[in-house]
Amino acid sequence: MNCLLALACVSLLQVQNAAPPAITQRLDTEQARVIVATLQPRTPAVAKDGHATDRVLIYLDDGKMTRKEGGQSTTVEFHRGDVRWRPASGAYIAENISDHPIRILEIDLKGAPSGKAATTSLDPAAVDPKHYKVELENDHVRVLRIHYGPQEKGETHEHILNRVVVYLNDQTGGKADDVRMAGAAKHVEENASAQPADRIAVELK
Repeated sequence: MNCLLALACVSLLQVQNAAPPAITQRLDTEQARVIVATLQPRTPAVAKDGHATDRVLIYLDDGKMTRKEGGQSTTVEFHRGDVRWRPASGAYIAENISDHPIRILEIDLKGAPSGKAATTSLDPAAVDPKHYKVELENDHVRVLRIHYGPQEKGETHEHILNRVVVYLNDQTGGKADDVRMAGAAKHVEENASAQPADRIAVELK
């Protein structure tokens, strides 16, 4: 009987501690809405209606969390700058099981991809693979991981698609955690500083 009572108390405590993550809006465009969700430790976030949109997740902190959906539970460990694709889903419960708050930058896609092929002979991943690497790609997005060492200059390249750019550290173009929308461009990039420059660009198809 005492065991049943203890289980009931634990269950009640979990419900009492449940709280939605703190949401900070960063960008809102025709193609995507960008937010930062901050999850406090050991505080379940119940999404009873699920998530209606496909999205890209970029973790801004090291940490570990669980996700319970449809009777299954998964544990995800991540580091700052890790990227994941999360399709639309039904109801779930997410919990930060780290000992500190974690921030997740979420790029919610507002519609289906245009279906138009956007190609160029100056694609950055093709002409400058030293600095631009494809992290993931599907019908909706292509995610580029960008790294320039100190005093490094890249090759001339061209961007065709609109993209969300996330700065992972302080650099000439922005501060750590800055988020910007960029459009079509043809240019050469250079890191003139004595520190490395790291960014993530999420191209919206």
